[in-house]
Amino acid sequence: MNVNKSQIARRLMIVEGQVRGLREMIEKDKYCIDVITQSSAIKQGLSSVEDILMEHHLEHCVVKQIKNGTTNKAVEEVLKVYKLKRK
Repeated sequence: MNVNKSQIARRLMIVEGQVRGLREMIEKDKYCIDVITQSSAIKQGLSSVEDILMEHHLEHCVVKQIKNGTTNKAVEEVLKVYKLKRK
């Protein structure tokens, strides 16, 4: 995997802090809208990690599969990730 691991690790540390903050907000009975806002920020953070991984997969893994003649596998993987991202 030639993906920028430090970039992903940094984003995951941010998400980890956000999750701790969310737990604390719940424990302290914070205002619902504030909790929902924090939850949304966590989802966006995880989505950005997924985007980085997907970009890497498309640029490297899928291209390699197509060059090696395994086009069907490449298409299946792209469709699988697309369906996961839509959920």
